[in-house]
Amino acid sequence: MQPLNRMKTEFLSKSSNEAFARVVAASFAAQADPSIDILADIRTAVSEAVTNAIVHGYDGKEGTVSMECILYEGFIEIIIEDFGKGIPDVEQAKTPLYTTRPDLERSGMGFTVMETFMDSLEVDSVIGKGTRIRMTKQLEYR
Repeated sequence: MQPLNRMKTEFLSKSSNEAFARVVAASFAAQADPSIDILADIRTAVSEAVTNAIVHGYDGKEGTVSMECILYEGFIEIIIEDFGKGIPDVEQAKTPLYTTRPDLERSGMGFTVMETFMDSLEVDSVIGKGTRIRMTKQLEYR
C-alpha cells in the first residue's frame, strides 16, 4: 500500500520531549481530518510509547528516540523506536501491572494503554540494541 504522506523525527530521551512527540503525531494525523476522539487516542498511545522509551529504554541516561508517522488511506501507522537496553521478555512486559521501575511509581499499564487506544500494536526488542513499537489506528472521519 502506497503512503499518502510520511514524516520522521528524532529527539533526545528527555521527559520534556514526550509532549512534543504527542503533539507532532496528532498534528500529522490531523491532515486526514479524523475525529477529536481519534486524535486523543493517538496522543495517549504516543505518550505511553515515548515515556516507555525514555524511562525503560535508557534508564535515566540520555539517548535518542525516533518517531515515524505514515499516513495511508484510512489509517495511520506510528513507529516509536529507542536504541537503549531492550526488553528481556516482551510478553511479560505487556502484562498489565508489570513494571521494572516500581521505584518511580510506574503503573505497569503502558502497553495495555497502547493496545486499548490503538487498533494494533507490535513490539520488537533486542537486548542491548533497543525496542521498536509499531502501532496503527483507523481514521474515522468526521
